[in-house]
Order: sequence, then C-alpha cells, then structure tokens
Amino acid sequence: MLTVDYDRLGVQAGERLLDVGCGAGRHAYEAVRRGARVVAYDLDPSEVKDTATVLRALGGPGWAVNGDVLRVPFPNSSFDRVIAAEVLEHIPDDLAALTELARVLRPGGTLAVTVPRWGPELVNWALSNEYHETPGGHVRIYRAGALAERLASAGLEVTGRGYAHGLHSPYWWLRCAVGLERADHRLVRAYHQLLVWDIERAPVISLATRAAERALNPFIGKSMVMYARRAR
Repeated sequence: MLTVDYDRLGVQAGERLLDVGCGAGRHAYEAVRRGARVVAYDLDPSEVKDTATVLRALGGPGWAVNGDVLRVPFPNSSFDRVIAAEVLEHIPDDLAALTELARVLRPGGTLAVTVPRWGPELVNWALSNEYHETPGGHVRIYRAGALAERLASAGLEVTGRGYAHGLHSPYWWLRCAVGLERADHRLVRAYHQLLVWDIERAPVISLATRAAERALNPFIGKSMVMYARRAR
C-alpha cells in the first residue's frame, strides 16, 4: 500500500534512495524492486530489524539503519531521492527535520513528504482525544500551505502535490467514534476486512475498491503527498 507515486518522485534504477521513518518497509521494498539502492531508516529498532530481514530476502541493494531524523548519519548530498512518509506530524521541530533531509539530498534531487491531510485528520482529532494525545502520536495537523512553507524554509522547491488512501479516512473516523481500543467492534472489523481485501488485490472486489479510492482521494484522501526538489 504505497502513498508515494514513484514516477512523480522520479526514482530510477541505480539511484540512492533514503526512506525515512520506513516502518514496516513498504516504500523501501518498492524502491528496491525498481532497482534503487535503498537505505531504510527508522527510530524503532524492531522495525529496522524486521525491514532488514525482508531487504535481505529481496536480494537487492538495500540496508536498514536505526536512527533519529534530526541527526541523519550520512554526509551532505548522499541521496538522489528521499521519502519521509507519515513522519513530520510526530516531530515537534519539523523544520529541523526537513533541513536535515534537505542536507542529505543532492542538489537537483527530489523528496516526497506525506502527512495526514487537514480535513480527515481534523475529524479524527474532534472525535477522539486519545487519537492525538498518545505519547509519540501526532503533534500537529498540516494545511497544504503550511507544509509548502516549511519545505521552502528548508531550501526545497515544491513541485507538486497529491492525495492517497481515500478509503482509509472513514475507517479511522469509525475507529475514533467507537473508541480506539474497540478494534473488535463489528463495524470496525468489517471495514478492516475490506481494506485487507483491497491491499491483497482480492478478485472482483479490488477493481471496485480501486475505483472508489481514486474517486475519493481528491476529497477525503487520508494522506497528503508533497513533492519537492533541492535547488541546485
């Protein structure tokens, strides 16, 4: 389940790509499949360990590294492409994080940042304090203009914007409405099963859900994706 459009990011075989906040590695794996040389980077050691195992199994040039986005352990201009998916909303000093990512991106290189979209995220915050007050959770909601300003302040030129995961917004609204601890609620379980079917490309259903998500993304896509380039 990718959030970033790799064609818009411009990923090419042989390029160096840094996947910051890699989590379970979904973006890193796709980059390896496209022939990129990938570093999957995350603060959570357990995520890094699991991602490293899969990267080895894929057999491509990929490494997993544990570390903080505010102190990326690579020299200036080390990467051709950078992805930071669902990271900035967790970091109090997001400008410092973006400045660090711009530092390791080569001049002319491109970056994709994804954050929860303003409207759908605002509904989650309104329905559940637990959703955003959990330690390590979301500390802000981004409007597109605010994120573009942060990127510009870090020396990055915004080149485009997109939205993803329109089917996921109602799922989280439902979770927040019934209580995040109620994952066993029958409506939550039913909706979750639909999302799993979609991700696994179940016959027949996937065609309908893909069409529905494409229609919903411009309006209630859960994630906003902003693409940017480091000035030469």
